[in-house]
Amino acid sequence: MEVKRQNFQGVLNILSFNRHFYVFGLIALALITGSKHIFNSPEGLYWLVILTFIYGLTMPLFVSAYVYDLSGFYNFNWLKQMKIEDDKGKFNLNINAGFDETSYIIESILPNSKLQVYDFYNAKQHTEPAIIRARKVSLVYPNTQQINSNSIPLNDDSVDNIFLLSAIHEIRRQDEKVQFLKECRRVCKPNGNVIMVEHLRDFPNFVAFTIGFTHFFSKTTWKKAFEEAGFTSFKETKFTPFMSIFNCN
Repeated sequence: MEVKRQNFQGVLNILSFNRHFYVFGLIALALITGSKHIFNSPEGLYWLVILTFIYGLTMPLFVSAYVYDLSGFYNFNWLKQMKIEDDKGKFNLNINAGFDETSYIIESILPNSKLQVYDFYNAKQHTEPAIIRARKVSLVYPNTQQINSNSIPLNDDSVDNIFLLSAIHEIRRQDEKVQFLKECRRVCKPNGNVIMVEHLRDFPNFVAFTIGFTHFFSKTTWKKAFEEAGFTSFKETKFTPFMSIFNCN
């Protein structure tokens, strides 16, 4: 199945899944604008607050358009460049939090390999409004199975590659992340790879998302989690200043 993305689908997703943020932001902006006629606030302070709100509402959309719609991320050339072996004996996993834009793309790039898709979403643990909305419109890859983040129902050393594409930041607790990654390490073959794509809690993403960058985790946090889970290699490649691709084994 070929899935064609709409023009600026990344931006539309951001607006749709995070609409509560934009509703509250616009209400706050309207209240601040209205207060100008009630309170005698300094002109410079007033415009500083107004411009800060406008920046916070619009900059994430510009960056999202760049990263998801204009950079070629969903062409997956970055994955093709990894030259992952593709044959009938290979077994790959794609694990998501219930929003799946990538499984059909992976299947098209690695058509000879077996692909299994897992969804670790847990309504009690993963409570972000954006991911709840995203799940309602997500494509579902055939035979996608629901799993717990602490248990992957596969034998040891059975998987060649595990894809974690903008998904596991939804696991907010460090101990849960470590347990999940231990399961990834357990089911991976000795020469297998875990390929993770994430925004980071760093300066470029602060510039892009302001306080929203706290939804992501720092490189140090991820490195510690992978090391505690038993991984010995943690290699980062930047895809735009705002997104990192990690290849771990």
